[in-house]
Amino acid sequence: MDELIKTVSEKAGINPEQAKTAVNSVLEYLKAKVPLVGDQVQGVLNNGGNSISNAADVLKKKFGF
Repeated sequence: MDELIKTVSEKAGINPEQAKTAVNSVLEYLKAKVPLVGDQVQGVLNNGGNSISNAADVLKKKFGF
């Protein structure tokens, strides 16, 4: 998650604390609106990105890609 916060901070030109708030807000939104996606994103963030391809596969199947 730290890597995502750093990326958001750099690309948006905001400080890391603001980026952390933004990332957490998006994650909360996804969990509320699309729980499967929110859970997958949370899993990717918790695993340091190691399961990105697994999460992508799940999302592709879910949305028929």
